[in-house]
Amino acid sequence: MQSEISEKQELESLYEGALAHVEKGEIIKGKIMGVRDDGVIVDVGYKFEGIIPHNEFSEDELSNIKEGEEIEVFIEKIDDTQGMIVLSKDRALKIRGWEFLMDAYEKGIPVEVKITGKTKGGVTARFYGINGFIPASLLDLKKSSNLDEYTGKTFKVKIEKIEPPKNLYGPWRNLKTTVIFSRKAYLQEEREKIKKELSEKIKEGLKVKGIVKNITNYGVFVDLGGIDGFLHISDISWGKVKHPSQYFEVGKEYEFIVLKADLEAEKITLGYKQKKPDPWENIDKRYQPGMKVRGKVTRIEDFGLFVELEEGVEGLVHTSELDWVSPKHPTYYAEVDEWINVKILDIDKENRKISLSLRELKPKPWEVVARKYKVGDKVTGKVKTITDFGVFVRLPEGVDGLIHISDISWTKHVDHPSQFFKKGQKVEAVILNLEPDKEKLSLGIKQLVEDPWIREIPEKIRVGEVYNAKVIKRTEHGLFVDIEGIVEGLVYNSEIDKNKPVKEGDEVKVLVVKVDKDKRKIGLSMKKLSENEE
Repeated sequence: MQSEISEKQELESLYEGALAHVEKGEIIKGKIMGVRDDGVIVDVGYKFEGIIPHNEFSEDELSNIKEGEEIEVFIEKIDDTQGMIVLSKDRALKIRGWEFLMDAYEKGIPVEVKITGKTKGGVTARFYGINGFIPASLLDLKKSSNLDEYTGKTFKVKIEKIEPPKNLYGPWRNLKTTVIFSRKAYLQEEREKIKKELSEKIKEGLKVKGIVKNITNYGVFVDLGGIDGFLHISDISWGKVKHPSQYFEVGKEYEFIVLKADLEAEKITLGYKQKKPDPWENIDKRYQPGMKVRGKVTRIEDFGLFVELEEGVEGLVHTSELDWVSPKHPTYYAEVDEWINVKILDIDKENRKISLSLRELKPKPWEVVARKYKVGDKVTGKVKTITDFGVFVRLPEGVDGLIHISDISWTKHVDHPSQFFKKGQKVEAVILNLEPDKEKLSLGIKQLVEDPWIREIPEKIRVGEVYNAKVIKRTEHGLFVDIEGIVEGLVYNSEIDKNKPVKEGDEVKVLVVKVDKDKRKIGLSMKKLSENEE
């Protein structure tokens, strides 16, 4: 009997020795055995199982609990008489959290928190079930005006201030704790690291990749991996840039050239056009005056057309080079983005200017006139200029011919061409002389009809006969009169009837006393006519 008791005690002792040593107030790992109405059952290796209340689990967690899953718990209470161990996963999580936070605070290392909501002066943040606070001033490098945008996001932060429970493993009654986080401190620290890393590798002239953050009218802001660079609009292309959005898109990665790097001032100036050589450096090797080239019209101004020959190389077709004839407005000859052929007139490498011509690709007007006309041909044009000595007439081909004052009329005395012509008047004339190589063209109006002095005047105006005439004007030599619309004649002062005063426009009768075909003059008398009548 005694031996049976001893054997039983020995078995109980062996069983007790096989059980885990479990004490109240410690954290231990256990395995989930299942879910009951009063809580989640966990085997912690003790002679009876422990239980975690349902309220420590969310509905989602309860529905996804798996048997055999390992879980870390805090021993809240052991009651051998009731055969019960009360466990807490929340207390275990928070204790670990506080231990982690205190260690991180001492070592100055960052922790990752989740922003749970907005509160007065900042936002609330959670770490391992522990609630902390981030003041608005410590939430970002620049104070944000919209705290709602942070809610639900996870960030790395530094611990600004911490006051943990006085006894982590003891009773948590009237618990007063404080945790203040600073995301700003973490970002500043990271920025300094990045600056140090960048300072070791970012040098002027180096190619770097970056993501476009923002596009403005004057340039592009680029994230180079923690520090911003700026690309001015003037460094985007060797050509004209209307707006940076022509070349870049927010969120996309591009390659740039570092033009200047001042890491202390956090100023990095970037270039984009510098990835290609300056097209003006060797401009004279690709283009020469006299070359015919093709380009795209980029701008149209009142004074001409701007034509891009290649990126960064633009020339001007001045209005004077649009046409041989009086040029029209530049919009008549081309449209923006249209490709046209032009001729290079001049290259000013120093001032980055190229003079171009459209008219040089067209036949020269004098060449056209030389092929089209000959002496004796009739032409039509418009009066361009009126001078004392004649009239310049512009032909449709764009050249000017001169009608000398002596070639205006066979029979009328011409004091000034303006007696017969107005600027812009359409006239017909005969080519009298054509010298295209000297750019000379002589025209005549009177040559359109036969010379009346050859036959008409001698036949119609005879010496000794009386004719009706109209006084044209009085001169120092006498009266010029029009004889019945056929020809003009002169009544010399000595042949004027002093008893019959006349003025310009008066109708008079005259006696022909002389007809000189060679000198083309007709002498008249009013005095003899009066004597004959007496």
